[in-house]
Amino acid sequence: MTTTPITTAAIPEAASTSRTRAFQIAWGLAMCFYFLEYASRSAPAVMIPELTRAFGTTALGVSAILGTYYYTYSITSLIAGGALDRVGAKKAVPIGIFILAVGCLLFSIPTATAAYTGRLLQGAGSAFAFTGAVYLAVHGFSARWLATAIGITQCVGMLGGSAGQFVVGPLLEEGLGWQTVWHWLGIASLAVGVLLFLIAPPENRPKTVATGGASLLTPYKVVFSNPRSYLCGAVAGLLFVPTTIGDMTWGVAFFQRDRMFSFHDAVVTGSLVPLGWVIGCPVLGWLADRVGRRKPVLIGGAVGMLLSAALISFSKAHEPAVIGCLLFGIFSGAAMIPYTIIKEVNPDEVKGSATGGINFLTFGVTALIGPLFADALGKGISSTHNHVTHFRDSGLFWMASIIVAILLSGFLPETGPKGKKKL
Repeated sequence: MTTTPITTAAIPEAASTSRTRAFQIAWGLAMCFYFLEYASRSAPAVMIPELTRAFGTTALGVSAILGTYYYTYSITSLIAGGALDRVGAKKAVPIGIFILAVGCLLFSIPTATAAYTGRLLQGAGSAFAFTGAVYLAVHGFSARWLATAIGITQCVGMLGGSAGQFVVGPLLEEGLGWQTVWHWLGIASLAVGVLLFLIAPPENRPKTVATGGASLLTPYKVVFSNPRSYLCGAVAGLLFVPTTIGDMTWGVAFFQRDRMFSFHDAVVTGSLVPLGWVIGCPVLGWLADRVGRRKPVLIGGAVGMLLSAALISFSKAHEPAVIGCLLFGIFSGAAMIPYTIIKEVNPDEVKGSATGGINFLTFGVTALIGPLFADALGKGISSTHNHVTHFRDSGLFWMASIIVAILLSGFLPETGPKGKKKL
C-alpha cells in the first residue's frame, strides 16, 4: 500500500486559492456598494416634490443640495485611490461604505442642514465604490478576466442608478415615505460594510520612506502634469453630465412638468438612461478592444448620444422619448472610454492614481455644470408658460455639452493597439 505524500507546495497553493476567492467575494460586496451608491445618487430625482416640502425650499434649492454630492465625490476620488494603495481594501473600502451609510441616514432628517451634510457625506463615501471594486477585482482575477470583471462592476452600478428611479418611484406612488427609502439605503450600506470588512483578506503593505501626504500625492503629480489627462477628464465629464445632472437629477421633473407625462411614465422613461448604460458600457468597451482603436468608438458613441438627445428633445409623443432615452443610455457608454485612454497615456506605475484622477476631473466638470444648468433652466421648471420651448432648450443645453466633448475628442491620442502601430 502506497501513500501520496503531502508536499509543502500544496499548502501555499491552497492558501493562495482561498485568498483569491476571498478577494472575489469582497469584489462582489464592493459591487453591492457600487449599486447602493448609484441608487442613492439617482433616487432624489423621483422625490423632488417631497424634498422641496421637507426642506422648505424650491426645486432650485433642492438641486443645490443634491449637487453638493459631486463636490465631495470629485475631491475624495483622489484620496480613495491613494488610501487603497496605502492601507488596502479591508480598511479603506468599509470606511467609504460607512460614510455613505451615515450620509443616507442624515439625508432622511427633514432639515436643509441635515440634507446638505448628508449629501456631502454620500459623495465622499461613494468615491470609494468604483475605485475599491476595481482594486479588489485586480487582486481577485487574472488579466484574462479582469476587463470582464470591471465591465460587470460598471453594469451593476448603473443597475443601481436605474433602480433608484425605476424601483423607488413606484414605491413612493404606493405610499412609501421618502424617508424610509433613505433608511433602507443606510441600513443596507452598513450591512455591506460589515460583511466586506470581515471577508476582505488583510494585506501586508510595504513600508515606504515617504509618509503622509507626500507619498499619497506623488503619483498624482505625474498624472496631472500630463495635459492629455485633462483632455480625458474633460471629455468624460462632458459626456457624463447629461446623465448625472440631466437625467438623474432633473429628468423626472422635466418629463413630468414640461412633457406632461404622468409620474409613473416620467420615472420609467428617465430610468431607461442608466439602464441603457448597463448595455452600452460593456458593448462599447468590447467594440473599442475589438477594432483596436479608442477614438472612433468614443466619437461614434458621442454622435449617437447627440442624435438620441435630439430625438428626446424635439419629439412630442411618449414613444420616441422612451426609445431616445434607452438609446441615449446605450451610447453614453462611450463616456467610459476616456477611463481606458487615461491609463494608456500615463506610466504603468500610476495607473491606479489615473483612475482617481479622472474621477476627480470628470465629476469636477459635473460640479461646475450642474449649478449652471439649474440657474439657466432648472429654476424655470415651475414658472415657465412655454413648456415645449423650455424642454427643448434643456435638450439643446446637453447637446452643446456633447458637441464640445466630440470636438475635444479629436485632440486625444489614439491609444488602441492598432492605432499605436501607425504612430
